[in-house]
Amino acid sequence: MRPVRYIVLAAFAASLAAPTANAHVSHTVAPGETLWWIAAQSNLTTRTLAAYNGLPEDANVILGTTIKIPSEAEGAAALGATGARTAPGAAPVIASRPSADAPKPQGAYVVRPGDTLSGLAQGAGVPVAQMAYMNGLAPDAELLTGTVLKLPAGAPTPSHASSPAPATHVVPAASPVPTPGLVSADRVKQIAAAHGAPGSLAAAIAWQESGFNNARVSSANARGVMQVMPGTWDWVQNNLAQSKLNPTSAEDNVRAGALYLAKLLKDTNGDPRLAAAGYYQGLSSVRSRGMFDDTKRYVDNVLALRARFGG
Repeated sequence: MRPVRYIVLAAFAASLAAPTANAHVSHTVAPGETLWWIAAQSNLTTRTLAAYNGLPEDANVILGTTIKIPSEAEGAAALGATGARTAPGAAPVIASRPSADAPKPQGAYVVRPGDTLSGLAQGAGVPVAQMAYMNGLAPDAELLTGTVLKLPAGAPTPSHASSPAPATHVVPAASPVPTPGLVSADRVKQIAAAHGAPGSLAAAIAWQESGFNNARVSSANARGVMQVMPGTWDWVQNNLAQSKLNPTSAEDNVRAGALYLAKLLKDTNGDPRLAAAGYYQGLSSVRSRGMFDDTKRYVDNVLALRARFGG
């Protein structure tokens, strides 16, 4: 998502820690849940979740018991230990996104050696302050190799993009903070409706973006259940939220996304297709450039999912 105004971001007074790559989340089995359902909500295959918990794939989970939801690395290790593979020499199957045909985040870029914030901003044709604000950085920040950044939608490919991307990625310490936790579809719908957004549309976006997983950080630096960018979080907090939002709360991540979605619907005269496009590409970009091909695919996915969530 993109903020709708430019402001200069002051240096952060304190750092907020991102979650480690290997840290499972404990989930208490709720009424009606199955191993498959929990796996799907966590962007994992049933086989991965079962292997990590030492269960058979067809196990019946018991109400009130605890299931450990692994990170992708932990799940891969568990599958490797059991010898579960898709084919000889193939990598373990772990769903990285809730929809197999979901487009990759627009403007995703991993900083290479030699990149600077000013150079990337100049290449993208935007002020340094705007790019810094979007990504939760100080305008004079020194970029670390491997830093995950969001570039403007449709920006030219950075000059260093042809060199291999660093294997280790760095997530800027900014709000919202990706934290372990899942939010159910019903809860997403409740929160969205309370903040002026259609529950089914918000749930469809949340599933498309993260699979309801608040620990997810995209390759474009979006965070949490609704994949909120740092700049958008700050703009929503300052302009739309009626109370202080907790940057570590999964439900407040949904609130921020719902408030932003409600604003997009207002700005598009209630057009869900255009609002969804604005959520993904940025409304100003959609209006000035039209929907990119991957935006159209994203919108089609969201509107198809909406029916699944009662829309």
